[in-house]
Amino acid sequence: MTAISTPDTLTDIREKVERGERLTFEDGVRLMKSNDLLAIGQMADLVRRRKNGDNVYFIVNTHLNYTNVCYLDCKLCAFGLKPNDPRSYTLSLEQIEEKSKQIAGKGFTELHIVGGVNPKLPFSYYEDMIRIAKKHNPDIHVQAFTAVEIDYLARVSKIGVDEAITRLREAGLGSILGGGAEIFHPEIRKVISGHKTNADRWFEIHEICHRLGMKSNASILYGHIEQPEHVIDHLIRLRELQDKTGGFQAFFGFAFHPENTQLAREFTLPSETTGMYDLKILAVSRLMLDNFPHIRAFWMMIGLKLAQVSLHFGVDDLDGTVMEEQIVHAAGAKTKQMTPKQEFIRMIKEAGRVPVERDTLYNIIRTY
Repeated sequence: MTAISTPDTLTDIREKVERGERLTFEDGVRLMKSNDLLAIGQMADLVRRRKNGDNVYFIVNTHLNYTNVCYLDCKLCAFGLKPNDPRSYTLSLEQIEEKSKQIAGKGFTELHIVGGVNPKLPFSYYEDMIRIAKKHNPDIHVQAFTAVEIDYLARVSKIGVDEAITRLREAGLGSILGGGAEIFHPEIRKVISGHKTNADRWFEIHEICHRLGMKSNASILYGHIEQPEHVIDHLIRLRELQDKTGGFQAFFGFAFHPENTQLAREFTLPSETTGMYDLKILAVSRLMLDNFPHIRAFWMMIGLKLAQVSLHFGVDDLDGTVMEEQIVHAAGAKTKQMTPKQEFIRMIKEAGRVPVERDTLYNIIRTY
């Protein structure tokens, strides 16, 4: 094993990592407060190599944002609008069918569906949307809805979460999304997320999914008003549920884009996160989430160049090709809408790693 050079302040943490020991809350806070990003990256890279060798995964996927109508009023969001806003929309089932036809035969293996919380939509709308997508793309994996969406569509329909998930799965849902986690600590969550589904409910819904045999992912929204303690609290809570269920596949970070958000109007916030902080979040996540198989860099948030660099900071997945994404771009992201798989292959090889095209459940489609 290659020795990792670290300053004296991180030596004990480095030794724990080398022995494969679990890091504590205090360890995590010290890592978040350390400026020695290269030492943290080396430790995270060691863990990444143990878990995944030199494989770096990506998926050929596309997004469907079915509505931007949302009544939650989250200060962190620039996507959701009230129904009377002239920019608001909700796709009809006919429009969804047309979009489903357009992606048929294009090589997509995953359809990522996410939208606002629109109380006017009946539960049958969600079931029909999935059925339509599967009718025209029978082999595609539908990964849809955050725990927040599932919480509210179940409440509006006056059914339990178990029943909601079961019915959606019968319609063709393959797995649920990891969004809506934001920051779990109530001190921060109540400021940035308003009356969005609380942390306990978020965990309850993911635990139900795992119990029903469905996989999910997990995330964090960072770069706003959170402190190191809030980040580590978030990661440890995820680690604890993973200990219990083993149902999380991957963890990824959403870098906060403040443009067009209420949060940016209320607080003095930087225009974007720094590369140092983006990489630190990913590396520390790899170190703290010792029971998560994969750490994913969401290139649409941090850009392709930094996503490539993150492959040396604990990351083993570059997410997917994506098409027609609206939520991130509504908040001011300047990244492009789609990256062809050839670009992923080139980036991964240039980083000295092995490109692996996967499906949603991390079954290998092709190694390049």
